[in-house]
Amino acid sequence: MIGVEKTANMLYLYTVYWNAIMSDFSANKPIKGRGTASKLAGRFAISLVEVDENDVPVEALETSSPKTQVRYETAKTIITRNNSPDIPFTLSVNPYRGCEHGCVYCFARPSHAYLDLSPGLDFETKLTAKVNAAALLEKELAHPSYRCEPIALGINTDAYQPIEKQLEITRQLLSVCLAYGQPVSLITKSTLILRDLDILTEMAQKRLVHVAISVTTLDNHLKRILEPRTASGKTRLQVIKALREAGIPVTVLVAPVIPFINDHEMEQIVEASADIGAQSIHYIMLRLPHEVAPLFEEWLIQHYPDRASHVLQRIMDMRGGKLYDSRFGKRMTGEGLFADIINQRFHLARRKHGLSDERLSRLDCYQFTVPAKAGDQFSLF
Repeated sequence: MIGVEKTANMLYLYTVYWNAIMSDFSANKPIKGRGTASKLAGRFAISLVEVDENDVPVEALETSSPKTQVRYETAKTIITRNNSPDIPFTLSVNPYRGCEHGCVYCFARPSHAYLDLSPGLDFETKLTAKVNAAALLEKELAHPSYRCEPIALGINTDAYQPIEKQLEITRQLLSVCLAYGQPVSLITKSTLILRDLDILTEMAQKRLVHVAISVTTLDNHLKRILEPRTASGKTRLQVIKALREAGIPVTVLVAPVIPFINDHEMEQIVEASADIGAQSIHYIMLRLPHEVAPLFEEWLIQHYPDRASHVLQRIMDMRGGKLYDSRFGKRMTGEGLFADIINQRFHLARRKHGLSDERLSRLDCYQFTVPAKAGDQFSLF
């Protein structure tokens, strides 16, 4: 009986929670330069507070563009390990929490709930910088138990988001990796990566780096509302070209593929990527884990009310009747008739334009060594 009562209470709280979310959505208005205006509470929030509009000055209710805030963190560890069969790496390093790019679909948004912050607007305005990341990486690489394998840099959030321009944490991390002969793979949608061509070129000559560039759309209007603080699709193609001319191996990610929103561009992106020298290309279907689902629903209703229900229905068709399916082997591609059609279209375009399906260039782990430092035993010899 106690179990039944507890379950009923949980269902009641869940209903209140989601009703509060949808009520909040109805009051939100898009903010120029931000992916969402919602301050959606994280799934671990203990309580929700509703403010009566009659108790607040009108000017305080108006939507304004919040400034980006950065908190500086002294991290305790920096290398994260995973065992997912869906991704081609087991080690990763993330210099930042949150991402100013503001991509409304970002699968990393739910991680802000662990910080007691909103996966909505807080995710793109309240950022954390791990200021000791380079020193910590060097310490972990030098540990006697460390065994070298490629490290993916900037997976949860973009390592080249705007605050990197001033803080240069990613550049410091790359410098450490070059000194140790530590192979690295990077994923970004930013032009800022070209700032580090000097380090990346030297790493590429030693087979220590691979870069993946995400190209979501070539439509500037869609880019501005879907991923507002990122470079345009055409600019990203030029970044790919510059990296390839510098001898750096590059993979393109058509990600995410969103039915009725950008899926019609897939063949065009594949062709354009081949034309500017990309070596391989992959795609990822839209993923809507946890709080990302209601945020994306709100975005659809705001920007594409005429097709919102069709987009959501097609997503559910590819996710077993749900908005998200977390099963390994399915979460990146979906399943069913429509997922198969997307897959066939993509592979046909990739073969037509001669691009590879190789997920990562073969990075060399045999060059790894801990550099000698002044004061080390036998350093004089």
